[in-house]
Amino acid sequence: MKTVIVTGANGFIGTSLINRLVKNNIQVVAIDISFMNSNLPQCDLVKKIEIGLDDVEKLEKCIPDNEYDNIPTEGFVLNKKAGDYSTGWDHRHAYCRVYDPRGFEFEITIENLLYILENANCIKGKGLEGEFIYGWDGKDLVLMPVESPDYKEISEFNKIIHNNECIKAKDLIVGATYLTKDNENWIYMGKFDVYDRYGDWENKGKHFWFWKGSYFEHYSSMPKNKFIKCVNDKCNEKYADIFDKLEGEPEYSPYDSSKNEYKYFMLDEFKKEYGDYWRRCRFISEYYNGNKCVFDTCKQDNDLYIVRKIQIVHNCYCTYEERVEVTDIFPTTSKMVKSNRYPYKDIEEKHMIPVTIEQIFKTMKPMYIQKYLANGREYEKEYDIK
Repeated sequence: MKTVIVTGANGFIGTSLINRLVKNNIQVVAIDISFMNSNLPQCDLVKKIEIGLDDVEKLEKCIPDNEYDNIPTEGFVLNKKAGDYSTGWDHRHAYCRVYDPRGFEFEITIENLLYILENANCIKGKGLEGEFIYGWDGKDLVLMPVESPDYKEISEFNKIIHNNECIKAKDLIVGATYLTKDNENWIYMGKFDVYDRYGDWENKGKHFWFWKGSYFEHYSSMPKNKFIKCVNDKCNEKYADIFDKLEGEPEYSPYDSSKNEYKYFMLDEFKKEYGDYWRRCRFISEYYNGNKCVFDTCKQDNDLYIVRKIQIVHNCYCTYEERVEVTDIFPTTSKMVKSNRYPYKDIEEKHMIPVTIEQIFKTMKPMYIQKYLANGREYEKEYDIK
């Protein structure tokens, strides 16, 4: 027997609705804060519950908890559209109501409706043909035809998971594509040495390397039940390009300090690197008689910059960096100020006049240290002199 919950049951509309439902032999759960002077029909079909709608816990106990097995079911019928209205700030998107043959209605999104119509037939007066099953797309309830390719793929995946099928290390094929238990496709690259980039570049032995679409993963031993199926045992057509990326990984080929070399910036490269207001970017220069020193730039107004020399200061407590504005390379301004040290005499204070990034580039010929991996691939840039 159908059961309908009616809130505000003791009001005019609620009472009228319940009378109509009872005439059609439908069971009613009548909810209101009070049933004083009630005109509801006195019969076994009506169950009265005095409760406020804000009392969620008690309200949940009053609502019948019907459970249904989520199995392929046929007999669904598309009903009318719901939502798609706006009352000021309150907007509700369009939905489509669907009748479940087990005696209840629910709503699906228009996107879900279009997906259903792409994969199933809908006959006027008869409803949807074929069997359907429920699923979730984020927070939206969806109805999925069992004949759809997505359902078949998910069913096959779940079957593999249920049977605990997995790929063992001896079955791996270089360049082949494997399905993980997280439903991701990974490409097996091969078994290669791994170096500790966060330590002293120690060789950690051979690992199994995989490409997972945007970065590499590697394992010293094959994780149990990680890979459940070989999707394609042929070498992936992008394997050569992916391997080229692998050769640029420092964990694949370690950093080799003997290959370090000083390189001069190109102007466009220097402008791009140092044109950010918030960055205090370093560079190396041999301006002082060929002696390499570290400097940084500090952006001022009107796309002009000042240059500061970075000096390492050691004292009995700590070692720290000190940035000193250069006053012997570019034009300066000066003024007399009172010294803050005894004997508090007036001293001349100089400040560099800000210049363009092009002037800094032309005068100081900025450099950086290019680091390389053992296989000769460029690794990263260094701006400090150790």
